[in-house]
Amino acid sequence: MDRDALTRTDRVPHGGTSDRSVADFSANTNPESPAGVTPVYDAARAAARRYPSDGYAEFRTAAGEYLDCDPQQVVPTAGALAGIRLVCAIAVDPGDRVLLPEPSFGEYAREVRLQGGTPEFVPHDAIFEADPTGYALAIVCTPNNPTGELPGRCEREAFAARCRSADTPLLVDEAFLDFTDASSLGPQSGVIVARSLTKVFGFPGLRAGFLVATDEWREALETARPAWGLATPAAAVGAHCLECTDFLGRTRERVASERDRMADRLGSRFTVHPSDAPFLLVDVSSADDVGVDALLETAREAGYALRDARTFRTLESHVRIAVRRSAENDGLLEALDV
Repeated sequence: MDRDALTRTDRVPHGGTSDRSVADFSANTNPESPAGVTPVYDAARAAARRYPSDGYAEFRTAAGEYLDCDPQQVVPTAGALAGIRLVCAIAVDPGDRVLLPEPSFGEYAREVRLQGGTPEFVPHDAIFEADPTGYALAIVCTPNNPTGELPGRCEREAFAARCRSADTPLLVDEAFLDFTDASSLGPQSGVIVARSLTKVFGFPGLRAGFLVATDEWREALETARPAWGLATPAAAVGAHCLECTDFLGRTRERVASERDRMADRLGSRFTVHPSDAPFLLVDVSSADDVGVDALLETAREAGYALRDARTFRTLESHVRIAVRRSAENDGLLEALDV
């Protein structure tokens, strides 16, 4: 990490609220979780009196079966963000350029800057057409946060191939891919995939995730990762959740159905971006009678927290709204008068 960068790099605002009196539509996490987690967590909590086994064999096996890859290609991390930092620490040196989409997850640029690198932004809907030549790293988010779109498999593969030809490693953040039926871009040469278990399984505070990489990147990540980087309860619950395929199927069906219904209702008053993710990006500028601040306040007074999306680059009149359970979604839609 570049020490000089610490004085000029700010923290990134995020969604999520600790106020339990409101329904949280500001964080894109599943409001439901798989059955059987409590006894798994309790058993792991007892085992946490000792250091975890740093090999994480059970977790790696579950992740490997989940993505149909070699468990040794799995690098356990404390959530996807810890994996993103690990990749940037290895790939980015002071003065390096890194290719990023905008608007997108603000932590990418922050991690690049903390290593002394320079983020160079391309519009999110053009990132897969960009030339990766000359960059120390390229980062994409699929589906993109906060816009929600997921490019087709052919488009993602073509960009990965161009990155390989340019000798530019590609980091693919697939934190929300579990909410879709699309397959992962990993494992393949030159591509590092970051996965989060906390979004789709509804445990953001547990901090469980992993990277998938091959060849020299797998070796570098495995060498550089912190010892005992994944807590015993997180590893145990993560391995359990990765086997809950029926839960994933039900989640995907609910999110797709509710997202379409919410987009239709919201679209009667606002401009709603097409989304493949468990959230909707809403431009309120098309409604003359309300702005972002007023909409956030209206929702909050009714007991709902929305994400102020103006904290994302290039967005000036947007909110992001998570897709939750049907009854909660109905309450929010009524509060927003749509």
